[in-house]
Amino acid sequence: MKRLGILMLIFASVCCAQESGNYQPSETNVWGSEYPRVDSTGRVQIRVKAPDATKVKVNFWSGPKVDMVKQPDGFWTVTTAPLVPGFHYYNLNIDGAEVSDPGTHAFFGGGRPASAVEVPEPGSTYYSAQDLPHGEVREVWYNSKVTGSWRHALVYLPPKYDTQNSARYPVLYLQHGAGEDETGWVRQGHANFILDNLIAAGTCKPMIVVMAYGYARRAGQPAPDLTGKPFGSPEMLKAMQDMAAAFEDDVTQALIPYIDSSFKTLSDRDHRAMAGLSMGGMQTFQITLDHLDLFSYIGGFSGAGGMLVLGDRKLDPKTDYNGAFADPGAFAKKVHLLWVGVGTAEPERMRAGLQRLHTSLLDANIQHIFYESPGTDHEWQTWRRDLKDFAPRLFPQISE
Repeated sequence: MKRLGILMLIFASVCCAQESGNYQPSETNVWGSEYPRVDSTGRVQIRVKAPDATKVKVNFWSGPKVDMVKQPDGFWTVTTAPLVPGFHYYNLNIDGAEVSDPGTHAFFGGGRPASAVEVPEPGSTYYSAQDLPHGEVREVWYNSKVTGSWRHALVYLPPKYDTQNSARYPVLYLQHGAGEDETGWVRQGHANFILDNLIAAGTCKPMIVVMAYGYARRAGQPAPDLTGKPFGSPEMLKAMQDMAAAFEDDVTQALIPYIDSSFKTLSDRDHRAMAGLSMGGMQTFQITLDHLDLFSYIGGFSGAGGMLVLGDRKLDPKTDYNGAFADPGAFAKKVHLLWVGVGTAEPERMRAGLQRLHTSLLDANIQHIFYESPGTDHEWQTWRRDLKDFAPRLFPQISE
C-alpha cells in the first residue's frame, strides 16, 4: 500500500507538471539533452532509458530517494517534490547498480564523477554569467618537492589582468571539500562568476584566486591501507593528519612560491588570504594559524576548526593551534579577518560544533565574523553564499 501510494503521488505530480508546461532543461545538461529538467517551483523531472531493467531509483544525495516509473517506451521517469535552490548531486540505481545519468555532465563529488541538477534560486544572479567583464580561469601545473610529483591547480585571474601591465594583485587560496577536487569551486561553485559580478559591482577588490588539489602524500610515503577501518578510527585519523601535514607543506613550500613567481601578485601576508569549505575549511585553519607570517585573512566555510569542532569540545585559546588565540590583541594586529560560516540546515553536529567555536571565540575576545546561510545544508548553495559574503571583506587597504 505504501509503494502504491508513492506511485500515485508521483503519477499525480507528473500529470500536474506536464500541465504546467514551464519545465526547462537543467543548465548541467549535456548538449541537446532535454532531461533532467526543472520547473519554476523547483521540481525536477528525470528520464532515463533502461528497457530491460526491473527497478530504477533516483538518489539525490541530500534529498529524495524515490522509485522511478517505467513507461511503455522503455524509459523510466520521475518528478520530485520541489527541491531547495542550488546544486544537487544525484545518481541512478538500475537493478542494484549505481550509475550516472547520461543526460548530465559529470561533476567530481563523493570521490567520483556524479550527475547533478541545478535548481535556480529566484532573483539570484550573483553566481550567474552576466554581460560584464569576465576574468579567466587558467590551469597550471607545479612541481612539488614535498610530494615528489607534479600537482594541478586552477587560477582565476580578474578582468584586465593581462592589459594592466603594472598592476599587482592580492591572492585568495580557496580550497574544496572532501570527495571533491580543485575543479569544484569553478564547476559546482561558480566562484569565477561570483568574483566577476562582485568586482563589476565595485563591492570586491580584483584578486587572484588559487584553487589547488587538496590531497597530498609525501614523496615516498605509501598510501595507507584503510580497508575495513571506519570513519573516526585511529587509523583513519592518522591518515587524515598525515595528509593534512603534507598538504600544509605543499601549500607553503611549493604552491605559494610558484604562484608568486608565475603571476603578478602582491606577495606579502597583508595581501594573502585563505578559505575553504568543509575539509578545506579545516585545512585553512591549520595552515593559516600555523603560518601567520604568510596569511592575514582566514575563512572557514562549514569546516572551520577541524577536529576541534567534530570533537565536541570548546576552543582552548591557550593551547589550541599552538596558542594562536591566546592574546586577543596580538591576534587582532596579525589577522585582519577571521570568518566562520555555516548553513542553518546543516547536520546538527556540524552546526553545533561551529556555534560552539563561535561562542568560544567570543569568550576569548577574538574578533571574527560568524555568518549563517538561511535554510541551506552542507551544500554548494551554502558555500556560494559564503564566498559572496567573504570576498568583499578582503583587502580593504587596496585603493582602486
